[in-house]
Amino acid sequence: MQRKAHVIGTAALFAALLTGCTSGSDGASPTDDANPGDAGAATVAAQPGKYRTLPEPCGAVGRETLAALLPGVRQITDPDQRDKAYRGVPELTYDTDRKVGCHWKVESTTATDRLSVDFERVVSFDNAVSDDSEARELFQGMEKAAHLPVPGTPGGEPASPSGSPSGTASPTPTASTSTSTGPGASPDPSDTDTDAVDLRPRALPDLGDEAYLDDQLATSGSTAEPRTVTVVFRTSNVVVTLEYEEQPMVVGAVPDSKEMQDRARDLASQLADKLNG
Repeated sequence: MQRKAHVIGTAALFAALLTGCTSGSDGASPTDDANPGDAGAATVAAQPGKYRTLPEPCGAVGRETLAALLPGVRQITDPDQRDKAYRGVPELTYDTDRKVGCHWKVESTTATDRLSVDFERVVSFDNAVSDDSEARELFQGMEKAAHLPVPGTPGGEPASPSGSPSGTASPTPTASTSTSTGPGASPDPSDTDTDAVDLRPRALPDLGDEAYLDDQLATSGSTAEPRTVTVVFRTSNVVVTLEYEEQPMVVGAVPDSKEMQDRARDLASQLADKLNG
């Protein structure tokens, strides 16, 4: 009788324990009660970016703007060839919702001009990181690689001693050759002329969420020196890059920095408006 009572008592205890475990299965667990905010925070995803698609790149630049950037297009007498020059050539891409681009090349009697426009829509695959944050990181990496001069330094010394990433561009003071007295001359580092300072590579506070301009004059020596003006800006989760290059036909001729920068900045503003339109 004692052995039977012991078995019955053990079974009753086991049933009681089992009932206690299952009774709380439809409620909050002890860890949930202890940290009520942790589970909620883990389920909140970062905000998606503003843009879901990208504009058609070759149609993003109007004909009047192209004619200003590529003066030789108006010198093309054949209508079909002129239309072809205006249309540009789309960049090869495998996902037009993520990255698209277009480029143009036109020769004139005085120079060869090239223009390229690229749009990249950034998407974060980390729920804790927003598309905007991912795009900001991409932009800041590009800005760092451009080695812009440190604001306020004499002569516009680059932020990094390595200079231009390509290693073929001249020091940044040549971005101001339009204010110098002769072709290819560099401005006096002590010169405080406002135009000279404004033409140096720099951040652009009035374009998109963040932007910068780079201006480099190549120094090949044996051929005409091409100047390349690059404007990169970010608006929400889209990063836009435009490169505008001019190479004179005559050795020793120097493309005008201010003129090229003004044209590139005007186009960048138009592209920003198109994204926001």
